[in-house]
Amino acid sequence: MAKKTTARSKDASLKEPLITLSAGPVAAYPRILQAMARPVQYDYDPWFQQFYEDLTKKAAKAMRTRAPALILQCEPAPAIEATAASLISPNDVVLNLASGVYGKGFGYWSARYHKEMVEIEVPFNESIDAAVVKAAFKKRPDIKVVSLVHHDTPSGTINPAREIGRIVRDHDALLIVDAVSSFGGMDIHPDDCFADVFITGPGKCLGGAPGVTFMAVSDRAWRHIKKNPKAPFASILSLSDWKDAWRKDKPFPFTPSVADINGLDAALDIYLEEGAENVWRRHALTAKATRAGIKAMGLALWAKTEAIASPTCTAVKVPDGIKDSDIIAAARAELGVVFSSGRDQTKGKLIRIGHMGPVAEPVYATVAVTAFGTALRKLGKKIDVGAGVEAALAVIAKG
Repeated sequence: MAKKTTARSKDASLKEPLITLSAGPVAAYPRILQAMARPVQYDYDPWFQQFYEDLTKKAAKAMRTRAPALILQCEPAPAIEATAASLISPNDVVLNLASGVYGKGFGYWSARYHKEMVEIEVPFNESIDAAVVKAAFKKRPDIKVVSLVHHDTPSGTINPAREIGRIVRDHDALLIVDAVSSFGGMDIHPDDCFADVFITGPGKCLGGAPGVTFMAVSDRAWRHIKKNPKAPFASILSLSDWKDAWRKDKPFPFTPSVADINGLDAALDIYLEEGAENVWRRHALTAKATRAGIKAMGLALWAKTEAIASPTCTAVKVPDGIKDSDIIAAARAELGVVFSSGRDQTKGKLIRIGHMGPVAEPVYATVAVTAFGTALRKLGKKIDVGAGVEAALAVIAKG
């Protein structure tokens, strides 16, 4: 019998990478993968129903909020779209805060549902100024819903969620916070930033797989959803369908993704056992060391100021005369390290180095700097890789 030839065996460049330093999905913790291999239990078995209820409370504990978490059986992008569909009514004026690709993108979903949208857009290497949000409310006191991406991953920049959230609450509007790539990697929680819908998942800083979303939804948001005549039901875009699914005596709208639920359980255990502050600290140190190494090699950060550079993702400007795709390919071919390109408006302009979950460890800062510098040297650019590694190590030594 002839030996079967696979697509992978035809192209040696398609070998699996050794180390993934992407902006997500991330290389999941082995403990999470093991949890996902647990037996798949029947969703209406009393054991699973109790397990699911306990899990929603565990997620709420991690988010430091009171009500059990809402879990949607999809990765966060559809969950953000579902939030737009459920929360935004035909009578609502929406303020969309766009400091990056994902912030801008929410406006496209909002357009399907809102009465009108006001948008504050800044260059995608900057962040939203809370004072500008306050001025927008002064000009348009009829704003009812505000959308904010805390960490706009395609830019590697963070927005002042607490300051903006306080302004939104003072004006009795509702705040949606996309914390998909920030929660678990930095100090951000629903109640702290006055979020009415706070969206995150296990596939980024918690080091899990991107199969489900967990959310905090305020009573204020539920009341608004209930009054929304266009809020979907019996739909993948419905928040209402899952509102009471956390209770062991209530049915699921459809079969939950049991394996992903098991993985989320393990991801939350890892986070809570290590301690949130310890997790944030290693994310921040890894990012700080990486930025130091990148700058020591003569490269520039994408963020306008380092103060708004995310501790979970470092965005580096692509040097003149070199293609981002060539840098990514060279790092992969030479050292087996994977980086992320930009997205949409930032594609071709920057490369992203992820510091999330298992690779949010300071040693990976030296890996990132070495791989980035080596790739550039391979492409003919004079780079002092040693200087970059030494700079990263110096930051790590200080802790």
